[in-house]
Amino acid sequence: MSDQPITIERVAILAYKKIPDSIEEAKYIADELEKHGIQAICGEIHDDALRSQVNAHEFNLMIVLGGDGTMLRAGHLGGPSNTPILGINLGRFGFLMEVQQNAWREYLLRLVEGDFWLENRMMLCAEHWRGENLLGKWDVLNEVAVSRGTIVRPIHLITFVDDRYLTTYVADALIAATPTGSTAYALAAGGPILPPELRNILIVPVAPHLSIERAIVLAEGSTVSISVQTDHEAVLSPDGQAPIALNDEDRVVAYTGRHTVKFVRFQDPGYFYRNLTPHMNQNPSTGNQR
Repeated sequence: MSDQPITIERVAILAYKKIPDSIEEAKYIADELEKHGIQAICGEIHDDALRSQVNAHEFNLMIVLGGDGTMLRAGHLGGPSNTPILGINLGRFGFLMEVQQNAWREYLLRLVEGDFWLENRMMLCAEHWRGENLLGKWDVLNEVAVSRGTIVRPIHLITFVDDRYLTTYVADALIAATPTGSTAYALAAGGPILPPELRNILIVPVAPHLSIERAIVLAEGSTVSISVQTDHEAVLSPDGQAPIALNDEDRVVAYTGRHTVKFVRFQDPGYFYRNLTPHMNQNPSTGNQR
């Protein structure tokens, strides 16, 4: 049973239209929910009208069909609106997803009966400053990366933690990641894997040159500030979104956000460690699946 009970009366089912048959599958799920007296609205995850309804707190739950990228987009929507998310994997990897495509009917019954729990995952708040001017602000589920642009030369990243100087990295990038993001870009850069419900920021340099090479897990509640020092292109990328150009001396600040993403889970809480090994060496983009 859920230790954070929610009443499921109205559900938004969000599909990623670039995945074949995702919209049709969403309609099947909606029909099944309707049989149990639950109102379900289907749509594409980029549909502005449906997103506005989610933001207006019109749903008790989002069911998301797609892959991990779709789940990230759903997190950006579900965190600020405090709407729990159930992921059904139609993608290739599905590290964040809970249910495989052909198994959703079984789990839908458990959902209706309240046989699930909610996993809380922190979000970061990332800010872009130029002098005293705040130029942008983002809620981030995976990571914010401050990196060089297209010119293959490292940049200097002057890094402070809680207003105390840590070090100056000379590197291709510096990643500030959540525990969710510890299995994404940060993992590819050699960072550790953190349990998903921790509320710590992980900082990981990418290709550091004569700088601190190790990733650092910050204390809960810490703030990291990254100032760029460069005479060529540098960019900021929140959760892999389109890069934002940074000027010399621009500053990126990341800290624990006020929003929490809630994922619906049916497996026991030990699922995370149990699933780690099967997911390693299984990147579907390489053809190395075994």
